[in-house]
Amino acid sequence: MSGRRGEEKTPALNRRIFLPLAGLVVLFDQFTKALAQNLLSPGLAQPVLPPLFFLTLVENRGIAFGLFQNGEKILLLVITLSIAVLAVLGLRDRSGRFRVQGGIGLILGGAAGNLIDRLRVGAVIDFLDFRIWPVFNFADTAITIGVGLFLLESFRPRKA
Repeated sequence: MSGRRGEEKTPALNRRIFLPLAGLVVLFDQFTKALAQNLLSPGLAQPVLPPLFFLTLVENRGIAFGLFQNGEKILLLVITLSIAVLAVLGLRDRSGRFRVQGGIGLILGGAAGNLIDRLRVGAVIDFLDFRIWPVFNFADTAITIGVGLFLLESFRPRKA
């Protein structure tokens, strides 16, 4: 708890949720990717809720939407630096607000999950296919939700 003027008093339990949350994201992401790799054939769409949702195993060597397909080395560097920056931000955050700590945890876990793929197989494993969007994975989902939490936090009214 903080006694500084202008800082919210937040239980210590809420202050460092980003690390366990990031760990859970990595575990769930890697588990689902392993299932996809073991149960799906590359490029062959398996209907789940046709025509809306399919499972389609693909490897993405780029980043979002397949951009930067030939930039493996620079992507590894940028992603590794991003993970380090997120970890520092999470450790330095004194707000204890869920949208901050949760956002950092989700983005950190998603980035780490996709980095593991790049180091393990040289590409990110994607398999969630809604046909109106490029194929993605749970790490991508965590990153998107984490960014959404940060956006919500940025619009939060501040106390004077």
